[in-house]
Amino acid sequence: MLLAFPLLVAACGSRSEHARVVPQQRTVASTPTLPTRAVRRVAPKTCAGTVQPLGNANRAYVGYAQAGAVALKAPNGAALARFGATNANDYPTFFGVVGVLKSPSCKPLWYRVELPIRPNGSTGYVRASSLALTPVASRILVDVSDRRLTLYDGGKVRLTATVAVGSSATPTPVGRYYVNQRLVPTDASGPFGPGAVGISAFSAVLTGWAQGGPIAIHGTNEPWSIGRAASNGCIRLPNATLRTVFRYAVAGTPVVIRA
Repeated sequence: MLLAFPLLVAACGSRSEHARVVPQQRTVASTPTLPTRAVRRVAPKTCAGTVQPLGNANRAYVGYAQAGAVALKAPNGAALARFGATNANDYPTFFGVVGVLKSPSCKPLWYRVELPIRPNGSTGYVRASSLALTPVASRILVDVSDRRLTLYDGGKVRLTATVAVGSSATPTPVGRYYVNQRLVPTDASGPFGPGAVGISAFSAVLTGWAQGGPIAIHGTNEPWSIGRAASNGCIRLPNATLRTVFRYAVAGTPVVIRA
């Protein structure tokens, strides 16, 4: 059994103030008349149009769906997938947010999000009112050929480590994903070590596994496998290194796996 680490997401509110109107003074006859100058009218700003990208190499965004969410193929389009407030591991529902569609008054209407479903790399649109956005400073790059993981924080390298990757029969799927859950096994001496950072990727071959064969970055009770192509598709780290990665890899952290 796996236990979930809860994450807290704060939402910011806003307030408005009434402007104080200052009455104009009455012009007296002795006051000279100042020349007037034509003022060019500026068209009001509008944000309606195409989906704008969100995030960059140093900052990403995660959306917390406190009450669950429905992902659509396109804004106001057909339903693609439905998500409850928590997933199969009782972990809160998070999406990696990669784009935004705004109203003419620049209010977010829809977010383009990464989805933790098959096929790998799936995206959809979720109503902005369903998500609370939070910035994420961490980022993970996994190079399968080099069997190396690099963790970034605020654009700076926090650590690099040798990892175990999937075998030729059960390869690690390449692509862009995000951290969608952080799990702590009841037995730290088991195959996942002290923790598992779940990502929105699935094995291409282990489709019959529980929950569809999800991929994770986790510790191991087989330290001899580090540096080898020996896993079922997951990325294994030495347990001490996994603890550091776990601390930084909050929900929404982008994870890029390249060949």
